[in-house]
Amino acid sequence: RGPRMSAGLNRWKPYPAYKESGVEWLGQVPEGWEVKRLKFGVDNINQKCLEEAPLTPFVALEHIEPWTGKLMVDESSQSDGQPSCYQSDDVLFCKLRPYLAKVHLAKVNGICTSELLVLRAQHGIFPKYLHRFLLSRDTIDCITASTYGAKMPRANWEFIGNLLLPIPPLPEQRAIAAFLDQQCAQIDSLIEKKQRMLDLLDEKRRAVITQAVTRGLDPTVPMKDSGVEWLGKVPEGWKVGRVAFGYDIVLGKMLQPSPNSEKDIAVPYYRAMNVQWESIDSDLKVMWATPEEIKTFSVRQGDMLVCEGGEVGRAAIINLPVDEPTIIQNALHRVRSFKDCNICYLLRVLEHVASADWFSVLCNKSTIAHFTGEKFKALKCPPPPLPEQQAIADYLDAQCAAMDSQRKNLEKSIELLREYRASLITHAVTGKIDVRDVAPLQ
Repeated sequence: RGPRMSAGLNRWKPYPAYKESGVEWLGQVPEGWEVKRLKFGVDNINQKCLEEAPLTPFVALEHIEPWTGKLMVDESSQSDGQPSCYQSDDVLFCKLRPYLAKVHLAKVNGICTSELLVLRAQHGIFPKYLHRFLLSRDTIDCITASTYGAKMPRANWEFIGNLLLPIPPLPEQRAIAAFLDQQCAQIDSLIEKKQRMLDLLDEKRRAVITQAVTRGLDPTVPMKDSGVEWLGKVPEGWKVGRVAFGYDIVLGKMLQPSPNSEKDIAVPYYRAMNVQWESIDSDLKVMWATPEEIKTFSVRQGDMLVCEGGEVGRAAIINLPVDEPTIIQNALHRVRSFKDCNICYLLRVLEHVASADWFSVLCNKSTIAHFTGEKFKALKCPPPPLPEQQAIADYLDAQCAAMDSQRKNLEKSIELLREYRASLITHAVTGKIDVRDVAPLQ
C-alpha cells in the first residue's frame, strides 16, 4: 500500500500540526482531534425483531460488497434465524473474519442477519464518518487480529467497542465524509468502466474463437450445414465427425490413497483442480498405482487434460516436459491427437463448446454434470485439413495472448484503484491528509 500509493496521496496536504495519539497503529493525529474508545461514541444495538415484524427489507452478508459497503442486490424479503432490527444511518458491520470488510451504512429502516453488528453513532459521531472509519484497512487489520474460533473465526463487540477511534470535530467529520463520498464515487466510476471493458474483452475473445473454429480464417469460402446444432454452418471443405476419430481419450485412475500390494508405487497425479482453462497447476498430490496403471494413465508433454466433472470440459495442454512418471485421477480425461489432428485446435473447440453452454446439454445437466468418456468421444468436431487446423490454432494463440495481456493490464489497473481507494479512506479518517479545504464543511 505504501510506495505505490504515495504518488496519488501526495496531492493532499497534511495537517499543520500533529500530536501523539498514544495508539501504536494510529500514530500521530491532528491537533484538535480526540481519541477515545468506540463504545463511548457508538452503541451496539442488539434488538432482535419480533416474529410479527415486517420482513422487508432484509440485508444478508451476501448482499454487501466488501470494501465499498454498497448493496450488490436490493434488500431481500427473506430473513434467516433471528434477525436484528436497524434504522437509517445505522452501520452494519460483519463480525465474521472472512467478511470483516463488509460494512454497510443503512439508508432505510430494516432488519439484517444476526451475523451483522448494528452500530449506531451517538455523542458527536457522524454516521458516515463511522462507516468510513470501519472500512479503513488499518481498522480491519486490527479487528482481524482479534478474531477467535477455529471453524468460523469472528470478532466480538467487547474488542470492537474498545477500539480507539480518532474523532475530529463534528463539522470536520462531515467534511471528511463528503470528501470521501466524492472521491470514492469517482474511483468507483473508473472501476466500473474498466470492469465493463473486461466484459467486452471476454465477449470479443469468445467471438474470435467461435468464428475461427467454426468458420475458419477465410470469410470468402462457401459454407455448408454441419448438421450439428451448436456448430451451424461450416466451410464446405471441412469434415464433421466424432472426436474419437481424431483423438485418443483415456479417463484417469480412481484415487488409491494406500498400496494394495507390494508392487504398487507412489506416483504424483493431476486432479481436476490442477486444470484451469489454458493453464495447469503443478502442485500435485500422490497416490498409489501398479506399474501397468502408471503406463496406462501416464501423461507427457503435449497431452491435453479435460475435466470430467465440476466445470465439465475445462481443459489445458501440458506444455512442459514431464520429468517423472505422473498420472491422472478419474476426474480428468487425457487426450492425445492422431497424426491428422491438432491438439491445440481441439482445445479451442472445447472453449467454444463451453462458451455456448453446450456442455450442459451434452451432459444432460440436472444436478451434477459428468462429461463421461462416451460423451466426450461422441462429441462432434469440425476439423479442417491439418495445415488449416495449425493455422487456426496459431492465429488464436496470438489473438488470445494479446487479449490476455489486455486483461492483465485492466485487472492490475482495477487492483491499483482499489488500493488507492482503501488507502485514501485510511489517510482521511486518521488525519494523515487534510481535506478541510477540499470538501465544504456541512
